[in-house]
Amino acid sequence: MLTDGGLNIDPDLKMKIAILKNAVFFMRRLGIETPKVAVLGAYELINETMEATVHAALLSKMAQRGQLRNCIIDGPLSIDNAISRQSAEYKGIVNEVAGDADILLCPNIEMANVLYKSVVYFANANCAALIVGASAPIILTSRSDSESVKLNSIKLAAVVDMS
Repeated sequence: MLTDGGLNIDPDLKMKIAILKNAVFFMRRLGIETPKVAVLGAYELINETMEATVHAALLSKMAQRGQLRNCIIDGPLSIDNAISRQSAEYKGIVNEVAGDADILLCPNIEMANVLYKSVVYFANANCAALIVGASAPIILTSRSDSESVKLNSIKLAAVVDMS
């Protein structure tokens, strides 16, 4: 799962917490009881001049302290560390999330949108696009998404019980 490529332009920490809680709730509805969340940044180190890395560190610590529940969070992680255990281990990052993330929490709409379209066009991924957090999932696909993505989005929205 990838957040948030179509709605929140530049979420602050409070909004990222809300996005994260909605994403975790949604994943639990899909049967993943304790999703692993990678909070993405340009790289895996905390840099006080890069807000995304500071937010990632805060979200990780909040999860460790029980402020964010039903998930395991690590960050900041670059995309390679989030999805490739080999890359993470090479960089000395060994934990439950690194290389095995269920949710990729992007710092802003630009990263999420580029990442989404990259997997669609470079990897020919067959995706679905939803907004969660309302009383029912909202289908929000790109105008250029294929009919398959649009149909997948409808199917996914129809089968997930958000109550």
